[in-house]
Amino acid sequence: MLQKVEDLMLEMVSSLGDEYIVKLFEKVPKGKRLRAKLVLKIAKDNVEAYNLAAIIELIHAASLLHDDVIDDAMQRRGKESINAVFGNKSAIMLGDILYSKAFTQLTFLPQNVAFSVSNAVALLSVGELMDVELSKQFNTDKELYFDMIYKKTASLIEATASAAAMLAGRDYKKYELYGRNLGLAFQIIDDVLDITQTSEHLGKPSMHDFKEGKTTLPYLYMYERMSANDKEILVKLFKKDLSNDDKIWIRLKMKETKALEDSVNYAKKLGKEALEAISEEDDDELEKIIRDMIERDF
Repeated sequence: MLQKVEDLMLEMVSSLGDEYIVKLFEKVPKGKRLRAKLVLKIAKDNVEAYNLAAIIELIHAASLLHDDVIDDAMQRRGKESINAVFGNKSAIMLGDILYSKAFTQLTFLPQNVAFSVSNAVALLSVGELMDVELSKQFNTDKELYFDMIYKKTASLIEATASAAAMLAGRDYKKYELYGRNLGLAFQIIDDVLDITQTSEHLGKPSMHDFKEGKTTLPYLYMYERMSANDKEILVKLFKKDLSNDDKIWIRLKMKETKALEDSVNYAKKLGKEALEAISEEDDDELEKIIRDMIERDF
C-alpha cells in the first residue's frame, strides 16, 4: 500500500516536467510515512485515500525541508540533509515546490477535506515561527510549549486523521481528537529521545534540541524541580555546545527530577485518551500505531 503512495508522490512531482526537481526530491530522506499509514487505515479502500496520503506526505516533506534550514540541520534520518548537500536556497525552493504541488492536488478533493489539510498547514507554519521565537531565550512556560508543538506537529496529524475520516464517511470528530493526541504524544517522545539516545541512533547529534534553543517538556519539568543553583547552571548551558560532562550532568538531573519519566507518562496519557476517542470503532491497527509510537527505545 505504501509503495503506491510513494509512486503517486513521485508522479505528482514528475508532472511538473523538471528533471532537476525530481532529482532533488528523490534525495529527500524518507521516514516511516506515519501520516500516509493513518490515512490508509482510516479511509481504507476509499478511492481518494491514496491521493490524500501522497498529498499529506508531500506537505510533511516540505515542512521538514524548511525546518532543516531553520535549524541548520546537516542530517535528516541519518543521511545528509538537502540543505547540507545542495544549499539552503535549493532546500527552501524545493519545499515551496512540494507545498505548491500538494495544494494543487488538494483542489481535486472534497472541499471539507481540502480545508482541513490546508488550515493545518497554516497552523504548522505559525508553529514553526513560534518555535523560532521561543528559542531566543530560555522558555519556562509549558503552555507556550504545548501550543507550539500542537501547531507545528500535531495539527497536521490531527488533520490527517480527520480528513481521512471525512473521505470514509466516519465520525471525523473522534478521529480529530485521536490525531491531535497522537501528534502531541509523538512530539513529546521525540523530545525525550533527543536526550536519551546516542547520535548514531538518532541520525543527528544528541541533545541537539537544547543547543538549538528548544526547552522541551523534559527540560521544563526538570527546571521546575531544580534547586536555584542548578537552574543557574542549566540556563548557562542553554544554546551552548555541550561537552560530554555537560550531557552527563543534564541526564543525571533528568533522572533526579523524574523529568524524563513524567514526560513519557504524559505521552502515554495522551495516547490513552486518543484510543478512548475511537474505542467504539474497534480498530486494532490504530491502537498499534499509538503503542509503537510511544513504546520506542529510551
